[in-house]
Order: sequence, then structure tokens, then C-alpha cells
Amino acid sequence: MSTHEAVRHVEGEVRELIRRTGLDPASDTAAVRRLVEDAVQDYDQRSLHGGLPTLGDQRLAVHSILAVVAGYGPLQQYFDDPTVEEIWINEPSKVFVARGGVAELTPTILTAEDVRDLVERMLKTSGRRVDLSSPFVDATLPDGSRLHVVIPDITRTHWQVNVRKFVVKADHLDDLVRLGTLTRQAATFLDAAVASGLNVLVAGGTQAGKTGCRLRHLSWRCGRAAKQGGDLRSHLPRQVGSSSGGHAAT
Repeated sequence: MSTHEAVRHVEGEVRELIRRTGLDPASDTAAVRRLVEDAVQDYDQRSLHGGLPTLGDQRLAVHSILAVVAGYGPLQQYFDDPTVEEIWINEPSKVFVARGGVAELTPTILTAEDVRDLVERMLKTSGRRVDLSSPFVDATLPDGSRLHVVIPDITRTHWQVNVRKFVVKADHLDDLVRLGTLTRQAATFLDAAVASGLNVLVAGGTQAGKTGCRLRHLSWRCGRAAKQGGDLRSHLPRQVGSSSGGHAAT
């Protein structure tokens, strides 16, 4: 048994422990982490007596097992990467991410079953579902990321998934000025417009900061809390092939 197989073995033990204890990996995250850490330590002690391969770096083993039992499996590394802004799956063998607005094809290879399992896991906390009667769904993940899923017959063949991560790059208009998104004059004008009670229409491309900063700041200026996900239109998964042959882009 290799180190990889040893990690999978402990993963199986952890799954059984979760089943016996009735823990919910989605909500009992701290308890699940402790359970994984204890299981890894216990296996490491047993491996010292021979007959079992070592796990190697225990920290990496814990992270790998947590990603599978309490995270998003092969995609968890992209959720953990702060430079990744968006994740989308065109088909099981084509998983993309965007960094700095630039798309990258990742080396991650999934199966159709993997994709369906990931979608089910992502939708669990939202209480929503996707099936033939509801072939597309929008939901918000616990971390604030936005999930969009479309399945056949809306798409041609594969389940297609898009996740726009909640990446906070700016908390105030001054941050947008610093990042070059707004000029100082435009920021001053927006602040004054809201203070004067004028109507303001905010428009911009994906990840431009419409909801994450501008609407949040402007609503705060008015004494109201901005509602996350308040874009004026929904965003469909990038490059989703429809049965009519067209494509939609985020």
C-alpha cells in the first residue's frame, strides 16, 4: 500500500467515524477537523509498529482528507487559493480557473460522477436541487461564492458548473481608487450623489466590484446594508453550450 493508498485508507476510516457520530461535515467543521487530526495521528502511531505505510506529512494528509470529506474534493485547492477568482467546469476533463481575469485550463481531471457529487455537496447547504425538472440552479455557497449549474438538455452533453468566488479586493471607494478602478473625482462624485439622495445606477463587468464594494459602500453611506448578490442580471456559466448551439458567457 502506497502513501496515497494510506491517505485513502484513513479517509475511509474518517467517513465511517462521521457516520457513527452523526457529524455534519458542512456545519460541524471544527469537530470534523479534530476527528480527522485524531484519525491521522492514530494511523501514524500504528504505522510506526510496521506493516502499514507511513502517511508522510501529517499536515498534508489532514488537508487532503478534509478536502474530500468536508470540502469540495479536487476543487478545494482552488477555493483555498486566494488568487483564483472563478472556477468553472465545461466538461469533466476541462476544469478552468481565472486569475486576474485570465482563464487557465487546470490539470484537474474529473469524472461525470465526480461533477454530480460536487454539485450535490455544494447545493446541500442551500436546500436547492438540480434535476430534469429544474435543469439550472443558482445558489450561494457558505463562503459567499456564487454557484451556477446547468445540466442537459439545456446543455448539450455535460453538467456545467460555474463558481464565482467571493474575493474581497476592496472594502471602500478609496480602495477602488487605489486599484485604478475609479478616479478620485468619480469616487467623490458617487459619495456626494448618494449623500444627496440621487439615484445611482452601477454597471460593470464580472468582478469589477459592483456588489462587493460600490453597492456595499453606497448603501452603507445611505445607512442601509447592501444585499450580497444584488446584480441586475444573473451570470450563466462561462462558455456553456446549449442545445441550440449557442454559448453564454459570464
